[in-house]
Parts: sequence; C-alpha cells; structure tokens
Amino acid sequence: MLSKPPWPSHGGQSAALLQRFGLSPDHPLEDFSANLNPLGPPEWVAEALSSQLLALKHYPEPDYGAAREAIAAYHGVAVEQVLLTNGGAEAIFLAAALHAGQRAGVLAPSFGEYARACHAYHMPVTSITLPAPAFALDLDAFMAALEGIDVVFLCRPNNPTATLISFDDMQALLARTAAINCRVVVDEAFIDLAVGRGEAASLTPLLADHPHMLLLRSMTKFFTLPGLRLGYVLASASIIRSLGKHQPAWSVNQMAAELVAPLLADQAFAERTRAWLGHEHPRMAAALVEKGLEVVPSTTNFFLVRPNNALRARGVGSNVLFERLLQRGLLVRHTHNFAGLDGDWVRIALRSSEANLRLLKVLNDCLC
Repeated sequence: MLSKPPWPSHGGQSAALLQRFGLSPDHPLEDFSANLNPLGPPEWVAEALSSQLLALKHYPEPDYGAAREAIAAYHGVAVEQVLLTNGGAEAIFLAAALHAGQRAGVLAPSFGEYARACHAYHMPVTSITLPAPAFALDLDAFMAALEGIDVVFLCRPNNPTATLISFDDMQALLARTAAINCRVVVDEAFIDLAVGRGEAASLTPLLADHPHMLLLRSMTKFFTLPGLRLGYVLASASIIRSLGKHQPAWSVNQMAAELVAPLLADQAFAERTRAWLGHEHPRMAAALVEKGLEVVPSTTNFFLVRPNNALRARGVGSNVLFERLLQRGLLVRHTHNFAGLDGDWVRIALRSSEANLRLLKVLNDCLC
C-alpha cells in the first residue's frame, strides 16, 4: 500500500495536500492557509515591475543604497542599521549564521524556520514551550529557561498562535537578556498586520538602547508579494556589518529592490489595510467562536482554532475539520509540523469580507 505524501511544511502548498487526500489537481480551492494581506499587492506594482524589465541586464546596486535609505527613513534609524534581504527567510538564516555553533532558544509552537536555520549552522536548540490553550508567555519561566542560551529567536506576533508578547514585557525581557549576554532575534513579519496600537507596536524604538537585539522584517505578508522575496534586518551598525559578511553578493534582485521605496511610501494602501483589519478581525473572532471553535486570542490577521470540547467529544477534531473543509474547497493550515501542536489545531487566515463569509457558511456544514 502506497504511503501518503508528507504534510507540507508551509501554507499555500495545495498540490501536496490534494494529493495526500486523493483529490484531483484541479479541485477548486480558496486558500485560507497563507497569512497574506488580501488587499494586495497594490495595483501599481504590476506596472512598476513591467517598467523594470529592461533593467534586468544590469546588476543591482552592490549595497542597495536607495532601498536601504528608504527603509532607514521609514523607521527613523541610520542607513548603516539596515540590511536588505531575500525575504524574511534569508534574514532568519543570516541571523543563525551569525551565531553558528552557539546555543539557541526557540519558542514552541512557532515558525519552523528558526529551528531549521539553527540546525543548518550546528546550533543546539532548546525548545521553550508556550502552554496550551492560551499559548501566553510567562516571562519569569521564559527567563529561567534561557539559562546557558546564547541567542533566542522570537516571533512577534507569533506564528501560528497569533499571540503577541507585549511591548512592556519585551522591554523587561531585553533588559534581562542583556544582563545574561543573550542576544535576541525578533521576527516582526506580522507586526504591520497587528491589531491595535501601543502594546502591538514595533520594537524599532528600542534598538538604540538594546544593541543585542535584531529585528527581522518581511514585506511579503503586508504587501502580498510572496513570489518576489523581499525583507530586511534592523540592528546595530556592527551587527549589520557582521551579517553582511554571511550574505551572498546580489542576494536581492533588482526588481525587488526597486520596489522598496514606493511600497513604503504607499500610505493609502496601508490605511485601507488597517481599515479592513479593524473591521474583519473582531467580526471573525466572534463568529468563529459562535460556530463552535476554540479560538486562541489573536493579535493579527490569522486565528489558531480547534473544535471545542463538545465537538471533539462527537469525533469532530481538527483533522476531521481540515479534511471536510478541503473536500468543500477551502484550504486552511494544518499544524502537524508545528512543535507542540501536532495537528491538534488549524490556522485560518483572514481574507476579504466575501471570502470570510463563505468560510463561515461552509463551517456550518463541517461542524455539524
């Protein structure tokens, strides 16, 4: 008997899942598995990319000066504190390369690329568990777990739980990690899609007082450009220089680099996104609970959910829900490769109002 294909390791990988469940490759699907802004990419991006085709015969700027200057101005930091990267994934691997052979701490559950990058650079990894079902960080327990750790990787807001370490807790954490000489790498891939202000603010203002912190940023999620690969690191000038020594020449392509400044300048797109998120997030959070799902308190554009106790007692668990949704043409994110979740939950990304309503309608059938 042939074994099923393995669970894919990221969202948006429909072909492998259709094959796993014996469905046709042309089975119609709406994708709720990838945490992307449904409003993007901005309308002007396609024309901007087309206008650059003739420039492909030239190498990019070696230091990506214009893109880095735009990022520095946007965040209020020095240009020497910015490194442009080939998406957030390269930023993660560069951060690991900087600490090759050292001891790393990684939260669980969290994005699997942190541990993968650490293993690639021969870094022993200590997994620090966020307890279900709230997956909240206990700061004292977390600091105790960092004994003997050289660098810790955090995701804020965290993927896949959608929880967020508060700004105040991050300040306390940074003070205490500085005291034990533990570097802190914070992935802010979803911070521009975080709900509200204040506690959900970026940590960029803390860079000046905490030179042991690196902030990893992605332009993929907010601007819906996963195929373009565009990200950057914010850190002290000395850390940026060290990271650059590990980065291949011309890591970022010319077309991506040229988009940085106009993307950051598009305030109209940012305002539309905030309006969409402000409307859809609370509405969907309440609706998912009403449908009979246990919902982890979310601070960003996705939800970690599972059927509630009553549904699970009737045999409707997350694996059953996942397959029923897939059969009905909706793809959500399984959690079989998130340490600490082991498939017991599913992750659902917010989409347009119309798509979200379709999801809720299908959930009525799947949870009965």
